[in-house]
Amino acid sequence: MLPEKKQILIVDDEPNIRTILSAQLSRDGYDVLTAENGEEGLQALRDHHIDMVITDLRMPKVDGMTLLREALQEDRELPVVMITAHGTIDTAVEALKLGAFDYLTKPFDKDEVRQIVAKALKTRQLSGADASLQAGPGARFGIIGNSTSIGELYSILERVADTPTTVLISGESGTGKELVARALHEHSSRKDRPYIKVNCAAIPKELIESELFGYERGAFTGAVGSKPGRFELANGGTLFLDEIGEIPVEMQVKLLRALQESEFERVGGIKTMHVDVRLVAATNRDLRKLIAAGTFREDLFYRLNVVPIRLPALRERSGDIPLLTEHFLAKFNERLKKDVAGVEPEAIDALGAYPWPGNIRELENVMEHAVLFCDVDKIRLADLPPEIRGGSGQQSTSPSTAPPSMLSAEGGLKEHVRVAMNRLERDLVSRALTQTNGNVTHAARLLKISRKGLQLKMKELGLREPAEH
Repeated sequence: MLPEKKQILIVDDEPNIRTILSAQLSRDGYDVLTAENGEEGLQALRDHHIDMVITDLRMPKVDGMTLLREALQEDRELPVVMITAHGTIDTAVEALKLGAFDYLTKPFDKDEVRQIVAKALKTRQLSGADASLQAGPGARFGIIGNSTSIGELYSILERVADTPTTVLISGESGTGKELVARALHEHSSRKDRPYIKVNCAAIPKELIESELFGYERGAFTGAVGSKPGRFELANGGTLFLDEIGEIPVEMQVKLLRALQESEFERVGGIKTMHVDVRLVAATNRDLRKLIAAGTFREDLFYRLNVVPIRLPALRERSGDIPLLTEHFLAKFNERLKKDVAGVEPEAIDALGAYPWPGNIRELENVMEHAVLFCDVDKIRLADLPPEIRGGSGQQSTSPSTAPPSMLSAEGGLKEHVRVAMNRLERDLVSRALTQTNGNVTHAARLLKISRKGLQLKMKELGLREPAEH
């Protein structure tokens, strides 16, 4: 994979704010882009592969709320952090309920900025491992499939979606646990209320309590003001706790009390908060084994496991692969402005035979790559990665493989791997530039690296930068 820095977009009409944040984040090792208003920010999102957005709420032309809505419409998992003054904290809280990841209050505490950015990028990374299909109108509950196991899932969702009952979703990474959590929310009477997601694995253990329950001013170093937690933000709606098995044992008793009594106190506070929250939890770990190991409370498990839903791995529902493939083909034809008509039967057979350790998310990535580089009317077996072609007997057309006759005694394994990787990177970069008619900015988006990163890679590979179109 091509090396890359995480790319953060800062959108603010105040030059000082852009300068301060840009300097700190650059020192922390991020690739930073800036925009003076929401209109410029939206254009930057279209032109670059952005990993995270930090935006002011009040700006000319396009304000922060509009930027938030349009950004999440394009990429639901994009973390957007709002910048707010003390007088507009209520608006920032509303932004969180609409899908913003978090907010920063002026003046900034540099450690708070660092923590929020690290948490946001870790959450995005973890979300990238799970499936996040946005199915068309023909799908039930936004889920694609007609296998027996998916039919059983539909039956459970019909029964429990519009109830306050706690649900525990289990399954391997990439099987679509968040997709099911959203389906439970969006097909309930709470659908117009907040849907708040917390990935417990992305939050440092010492911060999990303040993340869930909020904190009062002065509760700890850096707590320059009061801040509501995720339980408060989800009041009246749904709270989705992903990777629930990662919550430290000392916090589990407080979570259990919040679930049983629907009440809690902020960190450093004495006022008891009462909330009405429907909880959905998910895990890719065996919680019963964690209980046996003493790292998960048995009473919390039974409180969460009221309605268990186990999502099947893709290899257990391989009959759904043609439907999923058709969905991804349409999705990436539209996104990449391609017109691939279908997938050849031989390629479908190979997709069905592959075990898919990364599940639906892996299939999605394979289809995106295949559509991007397909130069005929249908995706062929040769367009699929070598591990999926498997024992088909097809000679790989990828430059990353070399026949035995090309290997020599000069330079060991590491040297051959280096040469093969350079050849593969050069091929991928060249094809992306061809696909985008030489537009480096758009090629960087397709390769999911920053524009600067692509320029450095082109220089390293000896590829001349064409003129932008």
